[in-house]
Amino acid sequence: MLAATSKGPQEPAILYLADGTVFYGRACGAAGTATGEVCFNTSLEGYFEVLTDPSYAGQIVTMTYPQIGNYGVDVADAQGALGPTGSDSSDAPRPALRGLVVHDMCRTPSNWRSEVSLPDYLAQQGVVAIEGLDTRALVQHLREHGAMQGIVSTEVFEIDELAARLAAAPALVGTNLVQTVSATSRRSYTAADLPEGRSFAQLPAEAARHNVVVYDCGIKRGILEGLVRAGCDLTVVPWDTPAEDVLVLGPDGACPDGVFLSNGPGDPDAVEATYTQVQKLLGKVPIFGICLGHQMISLAAGAQMEKLKYGHRGGNQPVMNLVSRRVEITAQNHGFGLVFPSLGTLVPELSDGVTEHPADGDLRFWVERGVAPVVQNERFGRIRLTHVNLNDGTAEGIQLLDVPAFSVQYHPEASPGPTDAHYLFTAFARLMDGDPDYLNIDISKDRLAGWRFAEEEPAA
Repeated sequence: MLAATSKGPQEPAILYLADGTVFYGRACGAAGTATGEVCFNTSLEGYFEVLTDPSYAGQIVTMTYPQIGNYGVDVADAQGALGPTGSDSSDAPRPALRGLVVHDMCRTPSNWRSEVSLPDYLAQQGVVAIEGLDTRALVQHLREHGAMQGIVSTEVFEIDELAARLAAAPALVGTNLVQTVSATSRRSYTAADLPEGRSFAQLPAEAARHNVVVYDCGIKRGILEGLVRAGCDLTVVPWDTPAEDVLVLGPDGACPDGVFLSNGPGDPDAVEATYTQVQKLLGKVPIFGICLGHQMISLAAGAQMEKLKYGHRGGNQPVMNLVSRRVEITAQNHGFGLVFPSLGTLVPELSDGVTEHPADGDLRFWVERGVAPVVQNERFGRIRLTHVNLNDGTAEGIQLLDVPAFSVQYHPEASPGPTDAHYLFTAFARLMDGDPDYLNIDISKDRLAGWRFAEEEPAA
């Protein structure tokens, strides 16, 4: 019956989870077998940006929106920037994820920008994908039991063999996936590298006034663009670049104006070669980190990380900014989180008189009190909690008060996702300008900066 539709003939496929749960479906990508952590993303659009986000290395991603592929693929939207997962041209990076799970795959996209259908793109890139299963049931299972290892195949259907292959596959925890997606050599990124295809919607970038070194732990192209549009010329370096080398990458061998720590995949504890360098850099140069970069700053300060039950992945995560008292709808992709109390003991006079961290670890305690609490860290002095996830009360951002550094757990570049957090690039520029109140920004006004709007009709 399917052969008579736009889908055409399809081969069977299977998804097997580590707890023995099995889902049957149909192949809609490359033929083969892939193992990885099965997780889910709740974005309603932006499937191609998800596919090409290096932070998904090692994972089999389930899209919760039922139909995927409607608007096809334009390779200009790829988010993989500079790492070795790219093809021979850095303009066409390959996906880093292991597999894709959808309910219904569209093979006949409708979009003037589309160059190829999503299933054809997946087949070209060697990504195993499965459709036709109950993704709602799968997501409910992962929410109840947690993200877990799984195997998807279009060629192996014997359960015992699938279980054996999965048992032999490397676990996500303890594996350094950053080294598989980071750039392997130093490169620059400036306003000259911004894509011309978006000039109809975006104003020219600000004139560059800051030189910034970017640690590439699997950076997204949208982040590079956001930094450049905020007035930064970038020098992108591999994930394990020594701090001593970074501190002389400014003009004429001087110290750079700032260091940016990028997003990236996997277990942050396994990326020791990065956070040990961050420990040396803190206090010597302004630092801004997002996602894995946030975790690198936290680990450099001696904090503990926890594996979240099913993580935060999607473009609709509500976060309370404890500084501005505004709620931001954010784009996120991570499976680990900071244990905020592990940074130090509370400073009561800066934490509304509170002397003990919430016993249950739920940081929405501070949202209800309207307070951005401060702890005393043994390594870097006072650290303030600035952002809290409103879904589960986990830490989403910190600000070091005695050294110039701050970080957030989410993705401000909105690829895909909302633009609420655009102000963070502005905040980084203000930090490098020496503004002590750099986070005090009108978020609603800043999110409109840089976009073209139709001119009003002249008055009659």
